[in-house]
Amino acid sequence: MNLSALIKGLNEAGVAFVVVGGIAAVAQGAPVTTFDLDIVHRQTEDNVEKLMGFLKSIDAYARRPDDIILKPVMEDLKEKSHVLLSTNLGPLDVLAFIEKGLGFDELIDDCIQIEFHGHTVYALNLEKMVELKRESSAPKDRHRLEILEETLRASERWDNKG
Repeated sequence: MNLSALIKGLNEAGVAFVVVGGIAAVAQGAPVTTFDLDIVHRQTEDNVEKLMGFLKSIDAYARRPDDIILKPVMEDLKEKSHVLLSTNLGPLDVLAFIEKGLGFDELIDDCIQIEFHGHTVYALNLEKMVELKRESSAPKDRHRLEILEETLRASERWDNKG
């Protein structure tokens, strides 16, 4: 599993995306564990074509409970859906939106920018993650909320020292 290679590959393919979920939290200092990369991609024709090309290059296929191998298709990436994939670099969740139906265009202003292998990567900021998790009733989100809130408080204390 090489999640950093997934991020690097998406950037090199020219895909417009926002990192959300565990990797976005880890990038901002949250002590959480994650086993996949969650992204929200811009759903323009050009961007979906770039994403599709990248997915083909990493042998992406749908994660399923059975042994049927389904390759992603353009229509899946254009719809308002979640495409959960296995790849030769590790698990990749390609999301059209996250909580509250927020897609790429709604999320981009709530991102931090991270320089990564010569590319700028956009990751959803802790403030927005906390806001969205506070409204969730899912046990996983409620548990992670405590960690995100403490990470945010710690980063604010650190910022105020300087």
